[in-house]
Amino acid sequence: MPLEIVTVPCLSDNYAYLAHDPDTGATAVVDVPEAGPIRAELDRRGWQLTDILITHHHWDHVDGVAELVQATGAATWGNAADAGRLPPLTHAVVPGGEVTIGSETGEVLDVPGHTIGHVAFHFPASRAVFTADSLMALGCGRLFEGTPEQMYKSLGHLAALRPETQVYSGHEYTAANAKFALTIEPENAALISRSEAIAAAREAGQPTVPSSLRDELDTNPFLRSHVSEIKSRLGMQAASEPEVFAEIRARKDNF
Repeated sequence: MPLEIVTVPCLSDNYAYLAHDPDTGATAVVDVPEAGPIRAELDRRGWQLTDILITHHHWDHVDGVAELVQATGAATWGNAADAGRLPPLTHAVVPGGEVTIGSETGEVLDVPGHTIGHVAFHFPASRAVFTADSLMALGCGRLFEGTPEQMYKSLGHLAALRPETQVYSGHEYTAANAKFALTIEPENAALISRSEAIAAAREAGQPTVPSSLRDELDTNPFLRSHVSEIKSRLGMQAASEPEVFAEIRARKDNF
């Protein structure tokens, strides 16, 4: 059976995700901005936390790890190359390596850009990828450590997953991302429709993530630097796709 995945709002605009294997009872959480909401959701569902998967070192993704480990004894998984900046790891993994939640195996994806050590966790059997601050709903993370070229390559790896994959990103930034995306592609009918749905969801207090990779491919400007209409609108008809991506990222930073 596929993983049962639950979105857990944390802090002001972060998300953590519980991933439960119904076959074994194993339960993982992806990132821990704070422990309280995660512990409450575990208690509500009667699940026992077994694993903590960490995407990157930023405080708003790891601050609650120590409390959860102390409370549950859960194993911790994270990028071996970034172990010096992460909470203590039970399993130091490498890109291309594997993570497990009960009977389900996932792949560690190398997605630098937002940070150098950022990884994503892809569970193909459940059609789920946990991307945190790399690929986001209608956006991508700021480049605090990496280069535009690194992020462009990282997003390309994620874009190559099956279109039906659900993208579990780390923040509720979608409404603001939609406003920016419309400045890049104002006549994209799919984007206009999605923006309206996002506004309605937020008005109702509903999360806008996860999102489908198919929707991201159709509407996320950071995955669409190859589109001729976007190149023309930016005056970059002769530019390479990484150059167009870098321009879109720069415009978003100043939006």
